[in-house]
Amino acid sequence: MLKIGITGGIGCGKTTVAKLFEQLNIPVIDADTIAHQLVEVGQPALREIAQAFGSNILNIDGSLNRKKLGQLIFSDSLEKQKLESIMHPLIYQAIQTALKSLNSPYCIISVPLLFETNMINLVDRILVIDCTMESQIERVQKRDGMPLAQIQAIIDSQVSRTYRKAHAHDLIDTSKSNDKLAETVKKLHNSYLSLSAC
Repeated sequence: MLKIGITGGIGCGKTTVAKLFEQLNIPVIDADTIAHQLVEVGQPALREIAQAFGSNILNIDGSLNRKKLGQLIFSDSLEKQKLESIMHPLIYQAIQTALKSLNSPYCIISVPLLFETNMINLVDRILVIDCTMESQIERVQKRDGMPLAQIQAIIDSQVSRTYRKAHAHDLIDTSKSNDKLAETVKKLHNSYLSLSAC
């Protein structure tokens, strides 16, 4: 089975593109969804995070205070590394497990930090979703109501647009309101079906 990795900076439109592939009956494994499941109440990863960062990282009901954790890791690279050392091996393992259950010519693995986490060996081909930094900031502010400094910190912690584009096999630019997005995805879908048949 051909494995296509979708990646891109925050607010570039990865989820939108992944949903279009799902509409074409292509299975999508989403690293962000896996990460959310791993830190649900009662999960071992949540206990590990609480041990590493202290119980004040939890809400009163015992769930993870994502906002507090986000502020902490994007203001301190050592804290970010600490979280990554807990989460990345678990996410990698969960993706591998999910892959075993699939039966499809190809699948999509959506990993926002594909390059940063060295997960490129999980995929055969890389599809980069790209847009201007202005678009990223505008979308994330609108979507999450996040302060500009925090959005900038997240963008700065990711590999550059130039790097991503240089390492892409395929590229979708979502800077403009892209009414041809579904058409672009359909073309890639046909191309991936051809490649998977080789």
